Amino acid sequence: MRTVLVIDDNPAVGTALALLFRLHDIRTLTASSPEQGLAILASEGPDLVIADMNFRSDTTSGEEGAALFRAMRERQPDLPVILLTAWTHLESAVRLVKAGAADYIAKPWNNDKLLSSVENLLELAESTRERTRLQQESLHRRLELAERYELCGVIFESSAMQAAVELACRVARAEVPVLITGPNGSGKERIATILHANSAVRSGPFIAVNCGALPAELIEAELFGSEAGAYTSASRARIGRFEAADGGTLFLDEIANLPLSGQVKLLRVLECGKFEPLGSSTTRTARVRIVSATNAELPEMIRAGRFREDLFYRLNTIEIGLPPLAERRKDILPLAEHFLGRDLTLSEDARRALLHHAWPGNVRELRNAVDRARLLARDGVVHAEDLNLPLPRNPPGEEEGPGKQALEAALRAAGGNISRAASALGLSRQALYRRMERLGMKT
Repeated sequence: MRTVLVIDDNPAVGTALALLFRLHDIRTLTASSPEQGLAILASEGPDLVIADMNFRSDTTSGEEGAALFRAMRERQPDLPVILLTAWTHLESAVRLVKAGAADYIAKPWNNDKLLSSVENLLELAESTRERTRLQQESLHRRLELAERYELCGVIFESSAMQAAVELACRVARAEVPVLITGPNGSGKERIATILHANSAVRSGPFIAVNCGALPAELIEAELFGSEAGAYTSASRARIGRFEAADGGTLFLDEIANLPLSGQVKLLRVLECGKFEPLGSSTTRTARVRIVSATNAELPEMIRAGRFREDLFYRLNTIEIGLPPLAERRKDILPLAEHFLGRDLTLSEDARRALLHHAWPGNVRELRNAVDRARLLARDGVVHAEDLNLPLPRNPPGEEEGPGKQALEAALRAAGGNISRAASALGLSRQALYRRMERLGMKT
């Protein structure tokens, strides 16, 4: 049940609030002193605290409330706290809100306004707990994966990349072809290495071939080998990648670039494990695990007659899809920090630039940007200018973030409630207060 702790030396305050909250299925705990409040905080774990600013009749400074707030922040930094304040120490309450308090409510309070703030903060607290729970579950799954499988140093925090890595680990030991799809630079070869490292043939070779980097007339010779004189520059016989990968894994990157004649031979190898080198009539065999990858839409190529449908179905017994980096933004900062190493840190403006960039080149582009920054960074700190990435800007004439009119409209819609207005604007309460102060608005 949702629980609010009220800390006030006036018993009538706790009684009144308990009656109000009971009508809305909110449990209320009460304490008459800061010491009692901290003890209940430790034993009961409330979702929200409403605390008075003064606890002795001979003072109106608000210092007791400030000390209590600091003590609660030390114990539970994320606990939302609403301050009950009189006009005589309103400035003290505002300072504490800027320091992290959730809101302040003036005495005598308006029931509707107070209840609105409490409901909003309880909802935010529940959302935060759920987000924390999901993050902890995700971390537990990542640690479990790392204990059970060889992850080849892959860095990820996004659920999309975690799903791809988990699938790769689950199917690694199955002797079936795997097709990895995704844009260039998204990490397809890293998934291929995970498949090999956890497979039954992990002790064998891992051979990678970029089918898009070879001329079409040489791809067959590269894959299946060739006899001397099989083509103009073939001065001697050579073994192909299939033969080199015997007993291991052959990774065929950019498989969509394989010409139709090569596709026919590849299909035969997948069906019976047999092939002939270019210019030879001798049939050879190889036991090879096939992993392929492409950034192309193979179904569209099939309809256009540029890729064999029967080969497509043999290659993608299991398909692992990797989304672009822009769709797994939780991976951006962990990857950047990994590429930076331990000697350098990211400034706040660098983090903003990294998170707001579209990353059309995906992880490969990110690594290039970080490698550049490593060379230009000063005093162990990487700034946005070192990354050579544009900072997000509003159109000319507009200030960054919501302007004064937008803030006033949000505050009116929220009935003056800072927490609700900040949530509607996508800001923290502290950020909203700072922006109001910068714009000369009354706080």
